[in-house]
Amino acid sequence: MIAALDNHAVCDSEVVFHMHGVSKSYKTDAIEVMALHSVELELKAGEFIVFLGPSGSGKSTLLNILGGLDRPTSGDVRFRDHWLSKSDDAGLTRFRREHVGFVFQFYNLIPSLTALENVMLVTEIAEDPMRPEEALQLVGLTERQNHFPAQLSGGEQQRVAIARAIAKKPDILLCDEPTGALDFPTAKLVLDVLRQINIELATLVAVITHNSAIAGMADRVIRLRSGEIVEITHNASKVLPEELSW
Repeated sequence: MIAALDNHAVCDSEVVFHMHGVSKSYKTDAIEVMALHSVELELKAGEFIVFLGPSGSGKSTLLNILGGLDRPTSGDVRFRDHWLSKSDDAGLTRFRREHVGFVFQFYNLIPSLTALENVMLVTEIAEDPMRPEEALQLVGLTERQNHFPAQLSGGEQQRVAIARAIAKKPDILLCDEPTGALDFPTAKLVLDVLRQINIELATLVAVITHNSAIAGMADRVIRLRSGEIVEITHNASKVLPEELSW
């Protein structure tokens, strides 16, 4: 396993994402809605980032652009030597396959497949994946790997989804309200899994949420409102998931 990155190491780590002047608008009939406006942002390898803001603040749009699921209307987005804002569909697909893991609020597991088989869906197409059994071990589900989603609790299903996302050893793990459908004790278990992935695999983890309590876990908290970044704060020390309350 890779040793934990302390705050000093994260501060000195490589900048892997560059966003310059990024705006995103959507047109519906005669109305144009500005989802992001002139975003300037850099993200570093191994960081734990929390994007915080109310519904409609632009969090999901920003995450989709970082993950290559969408392109900005204007501005530049670069991940290392990948110019995402200039990539065609095939280039974005390749970027997602090689570098990004996604975790969503709803687990999107295939109900007719076991936990192990759900993870294997990714490992069979990835270039250099970990063994699916290893991914499930990392999220504490070795004993449940042959169970179907209907036989798993909500928290267990979310951990299978995380195992599926990390099995291809992504550089970035993007999480869209990963605890939104979970009760408080289960949410803390899932957040601890994300913390461990960030530490043990040195994965850049970005979580979007409206839950301000989760911000204490982050290296940096990026607050959005009305499509703009309004504040970026650094946590001198991070709170463990077990210490959170909301």
